[in-house]
Amino acid sequence: MDSILVKGGAALNGKIQIAGAKNAALALMPATLLSEEPLTLTNAPRLSDIKTMTALLQSLGVEVTSMQNGKVQVLSSHAMTSTRADYEIVRKMRASNLVLGPLLARHHQAIVSLPGGCAIGARPMDIHVTALETMGATIELKDGYLHATAKGGLKGARVALRFASVGATENVLMAATLAKGTTIIENAAREPEIVDLAQCLRRMGAQIEGEGTSTITIQGVDRLGAATHPVVTDRIELGTYMLAPVFAGGAVECLGGRMDLVASFAEKLAEAGVDVSETPDGILVKRNGSRAKAVNVTTAVFPGFPTDLQAQMMAMLCTAQGTSVLEEKIFENRFMHAPELIRMGAKIDVQGGTATVQGVDRLKGAPVMATDLRASVSLILAGLAAEGETLVSRVYHLDRGYEHVEEKLRAVGANIERVSA
Repeated sequence: MDSILVKGGAALNGKIQIAGAKNAALALMPATLLSEEPLTLTNAPRLSDIKTMTALLQSLGVEVTSMQNGKVQVLSSHAMTSTRADYEIVRKMRASNLVLGPLLARHHQAIVSLPGGCAIGARPMDIHVTALETMGATIELKDGYLHATAKGGLKGARVALRFASVGATENVLMAATLAKGTTIIENAAREPEIVDLAQCLRRMGAQIEGEGTSTITIQGVDRLGAATHPVVTDRIELGTYMLAPVFAGGAVECLGGRMDLVASFAEKLAEAGVDVSETPDGILVKRNGSRAKAVNVTTAVFPGFPTDLQAQMMAMLCTAQGTSVLEEKIFENRFMHAPELIRMGAKIDVQGGTATVQGVDRLKGAPVMATDLRASVSLILAGLAAEGETLVSRVYHLDRGYEHVEEKLRAVGANIERVSA
């Protein structure tokens, strides 16, 4: 099993190209199920989660062609053979549940295993199920599978989500494109990945208004067609690499970065005394002084501070001047990286959904274990700021969300390598 070895102390200087968004691509790929004509995605990330979604779609009979070293994906659902998403694939990744809405919309039936993914909280499927039932679907849970039918097709409806769930918004948004009549999603998620999906669906011929707000209106159409769509920049990878020079010192330009994708995060960096500025090609980040300042962080749905950047931010605050308080409002069990940071000399006290971090002068390198995707990269970043060597094990999580992380960091001066056990 691979591990990542980091030797701290090297300042970072240079440019890092930010990839297309994993979470956007994982919603865009199932959109192919809505049409017989091909969907071409450019700026696609090259990640294990993308391979898992590819395998799932292929199991349904979708033809997937990878081009330009994986950066272009051409998907065609003209000859589908199944509407059953099996456990053996779905268990590997929660986003697999995004085939449910499209399958119901076009084929009026689906059998989808309950999903897996990172162990960071309950993240229940009931929001998805209730929303689709509002549109006329009948859904039963049998032996770990959702058995869904929509005799005569889905029907437009007013769908009020009890929580602004990104996945549920995506499932309903796709399902509504082929439903009969008008669907209004209330309390819709506002994330950039939702906007990106709506733009792609519109390119396919969907009639959608209001993406990026809490109310999205979709007028169902009879069919969708072919489209080519560029995947939006990955705001979580962007935020992660924006933090790298804050840990290690130096200046890093994140190519392809957009401030509107990370506005609340960038505000916290500025509050911590970090120099963040836009350039013609992206976002430039420099650390002012030897240490950042302590700040308080509360995660929230977009446009608030992203839960997927909480672990990385906590790691940074471990060496900040002063005491910081982080409140996790999205997922329970998302402070599992804290004990590993403590192994590196961090001072962290976790009480329920609140973590208090007292900054120390310097972290110490240590063997640590990744517990989930974002925890993986937070420990790598911590290693950049630590004295000595940090060995991060169980990094199979890492490859689900970051492409070639050690290569990107090494290119700007980090002393980092992947090692095999």
